[in-house]
Amino acid sequence: MKQLVVVNVWLDQEFYQLADTLIAVLQHMDIIESIVNIPVQNPSEEEFSSADLNWTKFGSAERHDDVALIPYARVDAFIIGECSKIECPTRFHIERGRKRSKGSLKEYKNDEYLEYRLYWCSFGPENYGEGGGILPSRRYRLNTRNRAARPQSMRGCTCHFVVKRLYARPSLALLIYNDRRHVNKSGFVCHGPLDRDAIGPGAKKIPYICSEIQQQTMSMIYLGIPEENVLEKHIEGIQRYCGSNAKVNSLASQYVQKLGMIIKRSTHELDLDDQASIRMWVERNKKSIFFYQDTSETKPFILGIQTEWQLQQMIRFGHRSLIATDSTFGIKRLKYPLCTLLVFDSRQHALPVAWIITRSIAKPDVSNWMKALLGRVIAVDPGWKVNGFLVDDAAAEIDPIRETFSCPVLFSLWRVRRSWLRNIVKKCCNIEVQREIFKRLGEVVYSIWGGVNYVVALEELTQDFVDQTAFVQYFKATWVPKIEMWLTTMKTLPLASQEASGAIEAYHVKLKVKLYDDSHLGALQRVDWLVHKLTTELHSSYWLDRYADESDSFQNVKDEYIASTSWHRALHIPDTAVTLDEKDHLFARVVSQNDCNQIHLVWNPGSEFAHCDCEWSMQGNLCKHIIKVNMICEKLQAYEPSLSFRSFREILMTMWKKLRDDSVSLDLSMAWTHQMLDQIQKLVELNSSNNVGSIVNNMPLKWVAKKSRTSVGKPQCHLALPSCSNGNTKNAAARKKNRKRKRLSRLR
Repeated sequence: MKQLVVVNVWLDQEFYQLADTLIAVLQHMDIIESIVNIPVQNPSEEEFSSADLNWTKFGSAERHDDVALIPYARVDAFIIGECSKIECPTRFHIERGRKRSKGSLKEYKNDEYLEYRLYWCSFGPENYGEGGGILPSRRYRLNTRNRAARPQSMRGCTCHFVVKRLYARPSLALLIYNDRRHVNKSGFVCHGPLDRDAIGPGAKKIPYICSEIQQQTMSMIYLGIPEENVLEKHIEGIQRYCGSNAKVNSLASQYVQKLGMIIKRSTHELDLDDQASIRMWVERNKKSIFFYQDTSETKPFILGIQTEWQLQQMIRFGHRSLIATDSTFGIKRLKYPLCTLLVFDSRQHALPVAWIITRSIAKPDVSNWMKALLGRVIAVDPGWKVNGFLVDDAAAEIDPIRETFSCPVLFSLWRVRRSWLRNIVKKCCNIEVQREIFKRLGEVVYSIWGGVNYVVALEELTQDFVDQTAFVQYFKATWVPKIEMWLTTMKTLPLASQEASGAIEAYHVKLKVKLYDDSHLGALQRVDWLVHKLTTELHSSYWLDRYADESDSFQNVKDEYIASTSWHRALHIPDTAVTLDEKDHLFARVVSQNDCNQIHLVWNPGSEFAHCDCEWSMQGNLCKHIIKVNMICEKLQAYEPSLSFRSFREILMTMWKKLRDDSVSLDLSMAWTHQMLDQIQKLVELNSSNNVGSIVNNMPLKWVAKKSRTSVGKPQCHLALPSCSNGNTKNAAARKKNRKRKRLSRLR
């Protein structure tokens, strides 16, 4: 009997060994070594997931991955399908990305990438629950003094995949799924309805709340929208994942009530000492900070804030576009001035993408936080580049901008215009005097290209209005000592347009309304209060504006967002509502769109320093009536061109200007001029065309440096002079070893 048992055990072992061998052989037979042999799949569903694809093992017997080949145009449909799985609804974010330009590789394999992106489940890869910390969504009592619980907090999910747009076939994308299971490193389900450690014992019945739904709900609560409307939109959001039933509606109602209570009870004071409170906030919000330097005897205080959403907007709207600054906000009222970096979104509205709180404008300090910010962007998108940087302060350091971003620097007049107009209205009671002083100051600015001595012009101005004592004293004390610096900056740097200046001013006004509320005047000297206001109310306001515009929801919010700049409000004024002074060109009349019996008088039409008698302009703002009048005057030869156009014309004329000796410098100037004109022509053609594909097809081939090309499998030849130095010999050996490693990695 014992012998029979032993024989059976031996047979079982032999059977399993044979089975393992057969499985290994079959697996080896299924491995495809050439991407050409992988079929292209295009599911008929509008949205599809990994379950709808047949996955192929691609690579070698030692190392292979599960891959699938789909049209590149269907990548978004695949990602949406992966996010909508019932057992693990989630979102995927781009963890890493790389790009190549077409023609950059001289020789390449079939699986080389043109674009490479690593998508990771938003519940990973970090795990904030490790190291003794408690996940906010676990079944523990919440500290209601802090911000709301984050059900989307990272829990170490390992699910991720790669999308490679093929270099040889750009119309196709290679999907490489490294880990399809939504588990942590220990192999346990870490989120979703199958997570047994999720929100309490009824986790399977709890509706999924993604970051988008939660941010939407928080934004509405911060903006003071009634709770009934908040609950209605919240239920609409979660029904996309778990359907509609009474249990879901009850839980959603409890969630909204609890979130509203937590937000109302939240406070900016984490500690009575402001400096200690900021240190605690920084420790808790590391992912929203790109630079932090505490106060010391040798270093000033610097805090750079950028949320993940702001980083996404900076990458999206800042690439190949403009970045602007609203600098020195609150320099007199806040403990530390606030500098805001802005991008222009799809409607050319100014969108805050970073906040820097510091009093230091020294070149080393500015360079440090700018490099840190750029490094954060490049880590996500290595090909990101900005085309221009707008500054609004003549005292700003220009060198760090040029060294860090490697782009031209432009100057915006909105700050000096606003400051002059506000003080003229405040210190001069007669509206006719206000118009004339503002016009004369504008003539001083316009004269920077005419060779007029600004000192004489200002002296005549103060003598002609000597009876306006309050304004003359203010101007002499505040502006005369630094007017040369401002005029030199205006003449040296290209000037920004009225649309850009109006967008920056609109953000400045909104920021002022949010921060300078009467109920918070006592907290202006606390940095933690400023940080709290920026990251909660202001951030939520802009998030909801963008969400309403892109999703075509919250119609009231969308309409207010679109009309938030004077430029867009001016577009709604018909040309027939504007009447110009045909004889002397001194003024223009604009019929009010709200009351046809009311007419606004715009003095000095066609100029950035035009004066309007409407309420918005009398507060120092650039109003819609001035912008509309200037739009019409730009088409007429009787009026002078705008400052931005004159600045652009002067730059072109300076580059084109012929030199005395007819030297190589003339050729260089001519080449620069033609290069700029060619870029402008292409930009105009792109903006006015309805078919981008035809423009791309007509573009010439772009040759890149030989240094950036790769030669797969070919040894590189280097010539070097002999050297007797040991250091040079060691460096040469290190470089040779490094080249060998690169060649081996390419061969793999």
